[in-house]
Amino acid sequence: MRKNKAYYAYLAIFVGILFLLSLIRNVSKIGEARKRIDKASEKVEKLREENEEIKRRLAEVKGEEYIEKQLRDKLGLAKEGEIVVVLPDEETLRKIAPSIPEEEEVLPDPTWKKWLKLFF
Repeated sequence: MRKNKAYYAYLAIFVGILFLLSLIRNVSKIGEARKRIDKASEKVEKLREENEEIKRRLAEVKGEEYIEKQLRDKLGLAKEGEIVVVLPDEETLRKIAPSIPEEEEVLPDPTWKKWLKLFF
């Protein structure tokens, strides 16, 4: 009988250890699943913000102001009565622009030099 009790006690300890290991494994799996859910939530939020930005840009592109700006800038069109002035690129402008001579900044002579020039 005593052997039986010891056998059942060892069996209960063994089953308890198995349950404990199973519980630890399940808790770790839940933690990993929570991390994956958090990452997925962050990704969803990022995609939602990106989607809002794309919607905003689409509304801007469909607007009259944007279309008019593109017509003016890319195609060189103008409204009736407007005059279009086309300037050459910067390099050509620099070549044809008059050069401005740069003056050196000269400090006035000190007083002793002025007296020296006056007498000699």
